[in-house]
Amino acid sequence: MRRFAFATLCLCLTPVLAQSAASPVETPFDIVIVNGHIIDGTGSPWYSGQVGIRDGHIAAIGNLEAAPRKQTIDAAGQVVAPGFIDMLGQSELTMLVEPRLPSKIYQGITTEVTGEGNSAAPLNPAMIAADQAGYDHLKINPDWTDFRGYFSRIEKQGMGINLASYVGATSVRRMVLGDADVQPTPAQLTQMQAIVTQAMKDGAVGVSTSLQYSPAPYAKTPELIALATASSPYGGIYATHMRSEGDTILDAIDEAVRIGKEGHVPVEIWHLKAAGKSNWGRMPEIVARINAARNAGIDVAADTYAYTAWFNTFSAFIPPWAHDGGDTKLIERLKDPATRAKIRADMLDPKGDWDNEWQEIPGPEAIQIAVVQNPELVPLQGKRLSEVAAMWKEDAIDALCDILIKDKAFTEVAVFAMSEPDVKLALQQPWVSVDNDSEGASPEGILGAEHPHPRAYGTFPRILRKYVREEHALTLEDAIRKFSALPAQRMRFTDRGVLKEGMAADIVIFDPATIKDLSTFEQPNQLAQGMRYVLVNGVPVIAEGKMTGKLPGKVLRGAGYIKP
Repeated sequence: MRRFAFATLCLCLTPVLAQSAASPVETPFDIVIVNGHIIDGTGSPWYSGQVGIRDGHIAAIGNLEAAPRKQTIDAAGQVVAPGFIDMLGQSELTMLVEPRLPSKIYQGITTEVTGEGNSAAPLNPAMIAADQAGYDHLKINPDWTDFRGYFSRIEKQGMGINLASYVGATSVRRMVLGDADVQPTPAQLTQMQAIVTQAMKDGAVGVSTSLQYSPAPYAKTPELIALATASSPYGGIYATHMRSEGDTILDAIDEAVRIGKEGHVPVEIWHLKAAGKSNWGRMPEIVARINAARNAGIDVAADTYAYTAWFNTFSAFIPPWAHDGGDTKLIERLKDPATRAKIRADMLDPKGDWDNEWQEIPGPEAIQIAVVQNPELVPLQGKRLSEVAAMWKEDAIDALCDILIKDKAFTEVAVFAMSEPDVKLALQQPWVSVDNDSEGASPEGILGAEHPHPRAYGTFPRILRKYVREEHALTLEDAIRKFSALPAQRMRFTDRGVLKEGMAADIVIFDPATIKDLSTFEQPNQLAQGMRYVLVNGVPVIAEGKMTGKLPGKVLRGAGYIKP
């Protein structure tokens, strides 16, 4: 931006330069957006102006009435804002199924960050074999082994939105240690660090953990510090689904802060929550702990999807020791009566030393079966575990175990175990941005046959409807800041997140009085309404409320990326 400012100064002082630099002004804009209320993403109040777009970037903002252009978009008094950034999106595989990602773009999402613990890369044959059910479910052939190969594949296919990815610490662990409950030797830890270093050079934005899902809980804090440290010279960030979001959440926050401090990286806490009925009302305490770390100079922030139900793999209800060796071993243990009895005892023990979700829910009616792989189980999608147990004439824990057996531990569920005041308070924090925490979906095709969490289709419009328009818990300007400038700053996306000359033209146009989510827990596969235009890199992917089919997205590689 300094070079641009210097050039502008030269135009004012030197007539010769002014004459030679005049030709770009005569070059038509690709698009000029007129009659909009510009909310630029910084949190500032709206202002009027016209936005000129050329070659995928914002070329000018101001009075462009006389400027030549190829297309004019009349915003008709609606909001013109930066495209929304999804801080945890999960679309790395569904992008290969439906690259337009309609559930995302109808929310106004133009950029997604993904890679929660398990990332699209790196991969080896053993990992692919262990995860084959998931690839088969989506009919995907994982023909890459590293981020360069994966990024090349999605770029070649085309992308409806921009995508950035962390390298998952779980993926790194599996590359070296497999799915076993073991600790790395010094040599193995060095090997794991080398994998992180290569991923950063390939374009990853940092290291992530998802410490609730096996084999991730087997990793001790020093291992995670070592991996974070490996990413630090390349501008890495440590993003985490913490070891606990329930009873021991303060300890989990302290661990995340320690990893960031000793690894010399910023910390992003994914989907901040107070999980479980015994923790309702603890968000002020959680916020205070994070503020204390920030006041001590630790760069820690968070994001939220602002629903009172989370969404995860059903197997997370099973204690970590039963996952040792992967899903095949887990299913063997669930089939063995004696081992199953031990699993049940651990689930029923409120004093266990693991993040026991069974103890966090009000009852089995709080679990909704969402996505299954076994066709025989499809009729269960959308039903509560209590209903399934009644249908099968068994108790809820047995029904849970039998579903996992029948579905090869693939099942995903929605879990209703958060309080609305906690959710709202988290959303209101100035350092909290927004995540969708759901893969890109579609009402049609393979993806339309699933029963996702409604956040997959509704997160961002729901916040605009519920927390801005109806409850006035946020101002419109601050909500848009949380959707754009705040996450862009967090992720070091220096050319996105703000409407300003020279920035990438990721832009949304919508009416804040009418935008809304339609997706519900009962009928989730419904696109949000109200996005009139969505531009990705200057190309409309939604125009006059309809998908254009264009695929102008780009891979957003991290600061450590080294070109081949």
